[in-house]
Amino acid sequence: MATETAALAHERVGTTTGPVTLVLHGGGPGCHAAGDFAAVLAVRPDRNWLLVDLPGYGGSPAAGGPRLGTAAAALRDLLDGLGPDRVDVLAQSYGGLVALHLAADAPERVGRMVLLGSVPTPTPGAITGLPVDTGLGARLRADYSGDGRPDLARMRRLIATAEWHDGGAVPDALVAARFRADRAADGAVGVPEDLGDRLGAVTAPVHLIWGRHDPFAGPAYADALAGALPRADLTVLAATAHHPQSERPDAVAALVDAHLGS
Repeated sequence: MATETAALAHERVGTTTGPVTLVLHGGGPGCHAAGDFAAVLAVRPDRNWLLVDLPGYGGSPAAGGPRLGTAAAALRDLLDGLGPDRVDVLAQSYGGLVALHLAADAPERVGRMVLLGSVPTPTPGAITGLPVDTGLGARLRADYSGDGRPDLARMRRLIATAEWHDGGAVPDALVAARFRADRAADGAVGVPEDLGDRLGAVTAPVHLIWGRHDPFAGPAYADALAGALPRADLTVLAATAHHPQSERPDAVAALVDAHLGS
């Protein structure tokens, strides 16, 4: 059952032995850890998973202050309360930004990281002109709920056009789960924060997983981000967009095993 510590809802699933893998979700409407990563959890029930909903998402209350810093501080408090000295991380998009913030500020708490489609800065390594759309998230939210009338059809359109490469394959159950969990009124989205000056402090080994057709930032961006992080590798998945964990769960699970250990 999900519980709350340090204002963050969390849930332990899988095995109770072995290293803990912290799971953090993306920042789209209705995103939450159990929903975003349900397909990966189903094919790897033998890992020690810690699922966390960040402030304003899933079962966690909204919080004031700078979005990433506040979320990272709440996450650190949660880990202090639960007790694991160090966790590995599997995170998507916004969750990856929170994880990078935590890894830069408290490197002793983070082991190895697998990040999917996370865009912590528009100019990694001070490289300009990269294929990154910093305003896409805001436009998607405006289309989904800007008039205060979100519905299942709009949620499906959002997922199909921005998160999956094969929009026709999006499961009805995923659309329904995201719609049920949507809490747009809580104001979880804040002003974008640039983590470019923190990337050099991330000493944890990072494996970036990227969809070749990710509309938020293309593979050239991912390659630059890998170069800006001190210890990073990159895998680009064909026929995949912004949510590889849902669209390609078997491939993601294999890469998680390879980087974090099986």
